[in-house]
Amino acid sequence: MAGPLARMAGARGGPDQHSMDFKRSGKRLLAQFGPERFTMYAMVVCAVCSVGLSVLGPWILGKATDLVFAGVVGREMPAGQTKAEVLEGLRERGDGGVADMLSGTDFTPGEGIDFGAVGGVLLVALGIFLVAGLLMAAATRLSNRAINRTMCRMREELQAKLSRLPLSYFDRRQRGEVLSRATNDIDNIGQTLQQSMGQLINSLLTIIGVLVMMFWVSPLLALVALVTVPVSFLVATRVGKRSQPHFVAQWRTTGKLNAHIEEMYTGHTLVKVFGRQEESARQFAEENERLYEAGFKAQFNSGIMQPLMFFVSNINYVLVAVVGGLRVASGALSIGDVQAFIQYSRQFSMPLTQVASMANLVQSGVASAERVFEVLDAEEQEADAVPGVRPEELRGRVALEGVSFRYEADKPLIEDLSLAVEPGHTVAIVGPTGAGKTTLVNLLMRFYEVTGGRITLDGVDIASMSRDELRDGIGMVLQDTWLFGGTIAENIAYGASAARKVTRGEVEEAARAAHADRFIRTLPDGYDTVIDDEGTGVSAGEKQLITIARAFLSDPVILVLDEATSSVDTRTEVLIQKAMAKLAHGRTSFVIAHRLSTIRDADAILVMENGSIVEQGAHGDLLAADGAYARLYKAQFAEAVAEVD
Repeated sequence: MAGPLARMAGARGGPDQHSMDFKRSGKRLLAQFGPERFTMYAMVVCAVCSVGLSVLGPWILGKATDLVFAGVVGREMPAGQTKAEVLEGLRERGDGGVADMLSGTDFTPGEGIDFGAVGGVLLVALGIFLVAGLLMAAATRLSNRAINRTMCRMREELQAKLSRLPLSYFDRRQRGEVLSRATNDIDNIGQTLQQSMGQLINSLLTIIGVLVMMFWVSPLLALVALVTVPVSFLVATRVGKRSQPHFVAQWRTTGKLNAHIEEMYTGHTLVKVFGRQEESARQFAEENERLYEAGFKAQFNSGIMQPLMFFVSNINYVLVAVVGGLRVASGALSIGDVQAFIQYSRQFSMPLTQVASMANLVQSGVASAERVFEVLDAEEQEADAVPGVRPEELRGRVALEGVSFRYEADKPLIEDLSLAVEPGHTVAIVGPTGAGKTTLVNLLMRFYEVTGGRITLDGVDIASMSRDELRDGIGMVLQDTWLFGGTIAENIAYGASAARKVTRGEVEEAARAAHADRFIRTLPDGYDTVIDDEGTGVSAGEKQLITIARAFLSDPVILVLDEATSSVDTRTEVLIQKAMAKLAHGRTSFVIAHRLSTIRDADAILVMENGSIVEQGAHGDLLAADGAYARLYKAQFAEAVAEVD
């Protein structure tokens, strides 16, 4: 059920199939925080102060340990002696090892634990940890503020970009896949940044702060602790390279799965009518299995990083404990210093492990960011001329002068087409499917740009007009109705320009002109009846009448009706034709129709085949000519058609 254009794009190796440039995309994502640089500076300052105070904590607690140990040792020593005399006595008794160990302890013989000093040190540590916590809370709040603002801007930028993309961009992609980038990928970026950015900055600052304290306490032990860093770096880079392609595949598959779900939900009636539930479920299962495989491989490969980092961390812990114990035994370090160093070793290993374990989050977020950047980098429609030219008076004269157009460079669709439509005239465009009827209207609306020639409105090239001004003078009703969630009155009023205040009377007048007023008043709440975007509660024909009323309310100079009466019954169709005749006065009307009964009264009928106008004239004249139009007419109305099977 996937769209054929989307399948063809995928088969050609579309724009979403290239590999990911992790470094470039990561830098570009960080550049999105440019407008929040002052908030980020404040966040970094708070984080630096918080980490700086936090890394002082173990050293201060180590001093408390030294005070306790010194009190325990001093209490066991005879009073009245000095420290030097006690150590000398130990060496004379053959306890030189004990004397060496105690030489690094500042004890006073005969005196026990100074609880006042210990309490003072602990209060200082408590105060430092409290201030560090408050600063970290402030840093977290600033980080969340910067991230949420950046995500808000990215959503706005993506929305603005989507409005500037040409229709051809959406023709080549599944709607659900594009929506996945605007929703799932943006949300994933926000969650990734929320979970990783603050912690990543904190971890990096902790690594730097702990390294400084480690070298201050013991340069030798610091060097021992750094032995495992290359191993940690090797583990992180190897695992990251293995898991990154799987994260790219995971989010690409998520987009495809969303596209399939969106198509199945939108066309669920057709799926059931044609008995395609099993096929749809099977395709869903296949896409779901691909997503499972990609997600499992991505999470597994990145998930093994944390256990490996813990293993390296434990090796580091053992080395520090052994070498630290030897240094205490030699009297080069106090027990408190070794205690502080072991804590620093843990503090040093933990952020390394955290940074490594965040690799899966970061890779997932950057993979989503690249998918969003692909949309932001897509080629936009040509910018409007500045300043835009506007006809002195909009009368509705449309002229096509040698117009050529092609969707693909090597496949011409319309070649050297010329046509002039006078104001107030109704022009019907007929022809077989693929003849270029809707394309002609799309060119008039500037959904596509001509590849040759030009189209003028009241003598002004529409390429020199702004699209908003051009489309403001055109009312369009498509075969596929579009309604949004809201009241019927709001849906009809949608046809007016945003700057214009529409009254209920104008809405009802437009509905009466479109012969929608009668059925609307039979609804429970009349014009205030709420419908959803599927138009639940009203029939297909009634939805079409609402969209026609919307076009009438816009009071356009040009009316474009693309199979606008295809969903209404014959009686309603006749009523609409009468209303059209009344409302077409002073307006130029383009009517694309397969049902030739709707265009008999048109001022001119254009018969298109293969992008060219092969016949034009009034209904009677074309029938008399017995050409392409006559063949279409006979195929539709002659009784002999039943025999041609």
